[in-house]
Amino acid sequence: MQLRILSASLPTSPFLFFLTEGNSQVPRRLHRILGRVNSEMIFRLRTHLPSRCISNKAVTLHSPSRTRRVRCFQSSRPSHNHKISATEGDQSIEYLTTSSRVSRTDRIDAQDVLFDYLHCTRNFPFTDAEHISKNSPHFLQKLLSVIDDERDIRLSLSRFLRYNPINEFEPFLESLGLTPSELLSLLPRDLMFLSDDSLLVDSYHALCNYGIPRSKMGRMYKEAEQIFRYDCGVLAGKLRGYEDLGLSRSVIIKLVSCWPSLLIGDVSTGILVVLEKLKGLGMWDDFVGGYLSDQRTCHWKRMLDLMEFLDEVGYSEEQMGHQFKRNPALLFEGSMENIYVLFGRLVKLGIEMNELSTLFVQNPEILSGKFVKNLWRAVCFLSDIGMGVHDIASIVRVHIQLLGFHSLKGPKTVLSNLKIGRDDLCQILKEDPLKLFSLASKSKSNKGIGVDVYQNPSKHQEKATFLLRLGYAENSDDMSKALKQFRGRGDQLQERFDCLVRAGLESDVVTNMIKQAPSVLNQTKDVLEKKIDYLRSYLGYPLDSVVERPKGTPTLIQPFPCLPIFVLRGGGVQV
Repeated sequence: MQLRILSASLPTSPFLFFLTEGNSQVPRRLHRILGRVNSEMIFRLRTHLPSRCISNKAVTLHSPSRTRRVRCFQSSRPSHNHKISATEGDQSIEYLTTSSRVSRTDRIDAQDVLFDYLHCTRNFPFTDAEHISKNSPHFLQKLLSVIDDERDIRLSLSRFLRYNPINEFEPFLESLGLTPSELLSLLPRDLMFLSDDSLLVDSYHALCNYGIPRSKMGRMYKEAEQIFRYDCGVLAGKLRGYEDLGLSRSVIIKLVSCWPSLLIGDVSTGILVVLEKLKGLGMWDDFVGGYLSDQRTCHWKRMLDLMEFLDEVGYSEEQMGHQFKRNPALLFEGSMENIYVLFGRLVKLGIEMNELSTLFVQNPEILSGKFVKNLWRAVCFLSDIGMGVHDIASIVRVHIQLLGFHSLKGPKTVLSNLKIGRDDLCQILKEDPLKLFSLASKSKSNKGIGVDVYQNPSKHQEKATFLLRLGYAENSDDMSKALKQFRGRGDQLQERFDCLVRAGLESDVVTNMIKQAPSVLNQTKDVLEKKIDYLRSYLGYPLDSVVERPKGTPTLIQPFPCLPIFVLRGGGVQV
C-alpha cells in the first residue's frame, strides 16, 4: 500500500491532500488546476507571504509499486500539525542550492532554455539574455535540481519556467561576477523582475555601452551600489566628465573598474593631479599597465599627501620616481601614518629639519614599514633606559641605517639577560653605541655581521642596495646571510656583475646564478674575464657552459661550477 501525502498550509486555511493507490485521476486534476495558476498569481503569493511559499519537497511514504512527486504550497508560519514542520520550506530552499555535477549537454540545454525565457518571454535584449544565460552556472544548477524528468531537460525546464517565474536578479547579479554567498545580501527584498528596477537597468546599459566589462560590474555593484541608482544619463555624464579632464577612455575604464567610488559624487579633480605627477615621475606606464590590471584599492588624497611630503623633505622627482618604482606598494597601498609619527619624534629629539631632510634623502629605506618600525623601537629602547634626547639624537644621526635594519629586544629582556641596571646599560651604550646591536638584537644572523660593517655603515648600505637590485627582500634573513657571503664594496660587486653581463649572459641569468652561488662575485673582475676567456678560447666551450656545465668539462670550482679551477701565477693561467 503506497500513500503519497501532499501537504500545503496557506496562512488562512491549512489542508491536506491524500492520494491513494489506484486513484490516478486526482494527480491529473491537481495538475490541471495548478496549470491554471499563472505567473502573476504566484508572484502575488510570494510577495504577500513572509518567505518563499512554494515547496518542492513533498512528504513521501514508500511503496513497492510507484512514487509521485507533486509540488505543493506551504506557509512559512508554524503549522498546527506536528507532522508538518515550519522548517520544511527552508529545507526545500537548501535542496535547491545543492546539486550534483551537471553534464555539459544538460548545461548547454539549460542555458538555451534560460536564454529563450529571458529573451522571448521576458523581452530582454539579445546580448543581455545571452550573457546572463552563459554566466550564471550556480543559478542553472538550482534550476536543474528541480527537474524530475532528466530525459528531456529542455521540455521539463521550459515547462517549469512557464508556470514558475524566477527571481531575475539572481542570474543577473551572478553574471556580473558575484558569488552566491555575496548575492544573499544584495538581492532586493520586494522585487523579482529586472524591468521593475529601471534605474539599475539604465545604469547597467550605460556602463556596457561605455565599454566596461560586465564581469567587473559585480565588484562595482558590491562596493558602490549607489552608482546604479542614478537617473538616466547621469552616469554617462560622469564618465564624459573624466574624458573632459584629458583621460582616455581605456584609462577611465580601468580606473572606474578598480575604484568605482570615482563615480560617486562630483568628478574628482584630485585624481588628475595625481596622474599628472605620475607622468612626471615616469610611473605612468607602470601604473596603467601593471597596477590598474589588479583589483586593488587606493586613496588619491593619501597618494598626493605622500608626494607632497617627499617633496618637502627634499626628494627630487628623479629620486621620488626611483623610490616608487623600487617599492610601488609604498605609493599605492602603504600607510604614511607611522612615518609622520616617527618624523615628529625625531623633531622632538632636537634634530633640525635640514638634518632630517638629509637623512630621508640619503636613506630611502626609512620609508619602508619594517625600517620605520625598527627605528621607532630603537628610539623607544634608548629612551626607556634613561638616555637623554641629545645622546639619542647623536646615535640616530650616525647609525640610522643600523637602527632600521635591526629588530631589538625589549629593555626588560636585555637587562634581565645581562643582569645589570638601566644606568649601567645606558652608560655602556653611550661609550659604544654599536654594542646595542650585539646585546639587544633579536636576529642571530644580525649578530654575525662583522664589526667592520658597523664601523663602515656606508659600505654596508652600498652592498645592501646592490642586493636589493638582485631581488633580495629588504631586512630579510636571506639579505643578512648574503651580506656575510658577498665580499667587497657595493660598486665592486656591481662591476663584477656587469662584467658577466658584458660577456654575453642575460642579466636575469647572472642574477639566478649568483643567488645559487654568491661566492662567484667574490672573484675580481680581472679573474672573471680571464676565466671566461680561457673557457672560450682554450677549451672551446660556448658561453652557455658558464650556466650549465656540459660533460667533459674539467674539474669545476664549487662557487662557480661552470668554470675550471685555475689560479694566476706569474701573469699566466695554470689549471
